[in-house]
Amino acid sequence: MKTEDTTETAGTAESTQHTGTAGSTDRPAGTADTEATDQAAPPPEDARARRHDLTAAALAVLLVTAAILIGRYVQNRTGTLQVQWPPLLASWDPHLGPGTPAALTMAVLVVAYGPPLAARLPWRGLLAAAWAGSTAWVFSMALIDGWYRGVERRLTTKHEYLRVIDRFDDIPATLRDFTNHIVIGEPGNWPAHVAGHPPGATLTFVWLDRIGLGGGAWAAVWCVVVGSSAVLAALITVRVLADERLARRAAPFLVLAPAAVWAGVSADGYFAAVAAWSVALLALAATRRVRFPGAAAVGGGLLFGWTCYLSYGLGLMAAVLLAVLVLARTARPVVPFLLGALVVPAAFTLAGFNWWTAYHLLVERYYQGAGGVRPYAYWVWANLACAVLAAGLAAVAGVRRSASYAPGAVRKLRTGTVAPAQRLALLVLAALVALLAADLSGMSKAETERIWQPFLLWLPPAAALLPARTARYWLVASVVPALLINHLLWTGW
Repeated sequence: MKTEDTTETAGTAESTQHTGTAGSTDRPAGTADTEATDQAAPPPEDARARRHDLTAAALAVLLVTAAILIGRYVQNRTGTLQVQWPPLLASWDPHLGPGTPAALTMAVLVVAYGPPLAARLPWRGLLAAAWAGSTAWVFSMALIDGWYRGVERRLTTKHEYLRVIDRFDDIPATLRDFTNHIVIGEPGNWPAHVAGHPPGATLTFVWLDRIGLGGGAWAAVWCVVVGSSAVLAALITVRVLADERLARRAAPFLVLAPAAVWAGVSADGYFAAVAAWSVALLALAATRRVRFPGAAAVGGGLLFGWTCYLSYGLGLMAAVLLAVLVLARTARPVVPFLLGALVVPAAFTLAGFNWWTAYHLLVERYYQGAGGVRPYAYWVWANLACAVLAAGLAAVAGVRRSASYAPGAVRKLRTGTVAPAQRLALLVLAALVALLAADLSGMSKAETERIWQPFLLWLPPAAALLPARTARYWLVASVVPALLINHLLWTGW
């Protein structure tokens, strides 16, 4: 009898079954066998794997503790970390807010009922519930800081995009002149976030303003609602590349992702959704699980092109896109994807904006500011502590499982017999590679709990590799730190 815990080790029954795209219908997976086998005593290798999971989580806690203690020492002594509560960009501010009851209620409901509901809901119902749940979770976390401070004001501060809306009255002229205002010292240099991103980020809010949705409140609603749709993209991708059972098991962890602390309200949540839908559309095209795969590939390319004009560092999402093609064992969507991906760069280039020139000027601007002061020797590892807090301990344990599956998965790639759990593991590890590349670049010193949202999105699904019977415990282990951070610290996002 097949158990729910067949993802425990690469040598279990699940890792030897064929890797077809299970879950191609809306019928939820059966639960009778699961309930029966979950009552059985786990085999010795399962207990060993769980000890390794706990060890990984404990090491992650030690990493965060070291980042806090060493960070406070360095910051108090030299001030070079440029954050008040290292490793997070935050300050000590214990508080409650109108979002507190909602956040606590969401956490309790998803922990208690999320796993069984995710297993039983029709697939489309699960997608709708996941989007609604993620939106509610992010909004409730933002409202812990209150409507004005936590939502309406967030995207209107001196560093943010909405401060320059009036300078885009003539969009083509502004794009031609954009690079002249990136470096500090130039007349009218852009605020930090405008200078730190290609103009696609700011143009989003300009266009919202043009259609009558101007101001901080509408910008916040846009970022939260669109950003929360990233959960759907991730679930669809996991379903078509691995299987539906793993997608269902990942759903509660995506809905209650600790990254909600920084996604509400931040434009980076919106960036994460655009990047995630690019991956999902390519996955649908590559597996031909959509009626018009060519159109899906072009759409994925368009979104990837737009992603690269939202944030300079998101070209690293190419690692995840490449993993999609490898797992699908096809290059068929590459040409339409690339054709779609060229549209946005061509449009911006014809409008007079040079991406490469702007990027090199950004590097100069970065080292003119805090990036030139913050020590690489601390942040190259403390950034990972930020990632632990934003992804959650369940994701850490899941990544450990992913790493253990990787050697066997790579060996089976040529024959196409990679098990669903191994497929998910490779997808997760591709996102981890992109994250580590961003870390080593030195262009992500601090604030990575927010900046890395597009990469961090793909780590919580790894929790689907953990035993189903332990899901609630891992959800609690991830949610409680997030709630504490949002209630004890003022994160500024």
